[in-house]
Amino acid sequence: MTYKKFLFGSVAAAALFANPGVAQDRKPENLLPPEPAKVTEKLPDFTKKEATAPAPRQESVDQAFDDIKMQSGEVVQEVPSLVGDWSLANAQKLLAFIPSVKAEGLRVADYNADGLKAAIAAGAGPALNEVASQTFVWLVEDLRDGRTPMEARKQWFVVDPDPDRMPTHKLLESALASGDIAGTLTGLNPTHPHYARLKEDLALTKDPAKRALIRANMDRWRWLGQDLGKKYLLTNVPEYQLRLTVNDKNIKTYRVVVGKPGRTATPQLAEMVEAVIFNPTWTVPQSIVKGEGLGAKVLANPGWAKAAGYKGTKGENGWITVVQQPGPNNSLGLMKLDMPNEHAIFLHDTPSRHLFAQDNRALSHGCIRVQGARELAMTMSMLGNAKTKADLPVIQAEVSEITASGEYTRYPMVNQWPVYITYFTYGVDVNDNLTRFTDIYDRDAPVLAALDAPRQQNRARKTNEEVVEIVDDLQT
Repeated sequence: MTYKKFLFGSVAAAALFANPGVAQDRKPENLLPPEPAKVTEKLPDFTKKEATAPAPRQESVDQAFDDIKMQSGEVVQEVPSLVGDWSLANAQKLLAFIPSVKAEGLRVADYNADGLKAAIAAGAGPALNEVASQTFVWLVEDLRDGRTPMEARKQWFVVDPDPDRMPTHKLLESALASGDIAGTLTGLNPTHPHYARLKEDLALTKDPAKRALIRANMDRWRWLGQDLGKKYLLTNVPEYQLRLTVNDKNIKTYRVVVGKPGRTATPQLAEMVEAVIFNPTWTVPQSIVKGEGLGAKVLANPGWAKAAGYKGTKGENGWITVVQQPGPNNSLGLMKLDMPNEHAIFLHDTPSRHLFAQDNRALSHGCIRVQGARELAMTMSMLGNAKTKADLPVIQAEVSEITASGEYTRYPMVNQWPVYITYFTYGVDVNDNLTRFTDIYDRDAPVLAALDAPRQQNRARKTNEEVVEIVDDLQT
């Protein structure tokens, strides 16, 4: 048997090796409080009898807790202050910055410019410190994290790393120390070139409805990490496309099938691809085994079951388990990318490849089916394990042999890849054109409403929405 060579994988790997990323770790501060004062006053001698018992001595709070010692390894972190010491010059810079947020799709009215102006007129002091600090914090939160509250981000399960990477109190300290108020705040904008394209389009657009749509999708970029990394996979669900990206350049794009609207809509995630699974098995969910009668059919028709690749077992309690074996008819096709998550979402192949020709590809039970999945699997295997270009043909030959074997094989990736499952209804398409995509899950309305409503304070970082474990099915 001859194996088809996937030359693309070598090209993608070469692009990656030419631009290695360097990460830097920061050591956290150890902020221990000073030791409390020791009690020096001698205690009364209670062994001696006295005519009148002395009145109890009133201890200070420090004295009362002096005998409670810190255990070895304990670290007490002070609550960081979000109120800084503002000079009139820095406050004027902050006031001058506020109108610029309109270009980022935010509302100037949200940041109390009038209150800040009045505080500046009253002079430096505690009142100015409070007002200016509050405005600065609001700007940081909206520019860094996004203005949309979590309840309006439907099925958004991504936890933005930026508040941990760029804590608000550190930004405040840095801005006041340097005097670079505008630079600190501008430096919070997403670095992805697609955000810059939306910003340019917003500046040119007069139509209110289109401006609102652009603002919503600019905010969606802020929901993600400011920098997605040097290499990643990104699926934009409404576009039905998957991008393999290195240094913000699309190395390869793939058509995809995503979840049907409703309970099995594809959620938005940020996960890590840990391995490629070749010739996967598929454990059929009980909604199909029992609910659709597949279990009984498999046990009653062993010839049909074998031809279809099913193995069924019935336990003592009557529970039927059905596993579809590897093969060309397997519902997961010939590969899947292993990206563990509580939603059971992954990218995989499919035997129903004719569906990729459709315009509307919201057809699955949530998982993402990829056209050209075997090429993607080969590419991920090479990019995830090659140390040099010389390793590429060796990995290619090994993976080709695994694929041809027809046996279930998990091929770990030493260099794991981030994968982002996003939802942009307006943005740069795979042909590098700004395009509007159909809002297949009706997720624009709550975002648009939130952006026009008064700014919400104390917003949650994590969603409390239900996690729906996704299962693929046989119906499409």
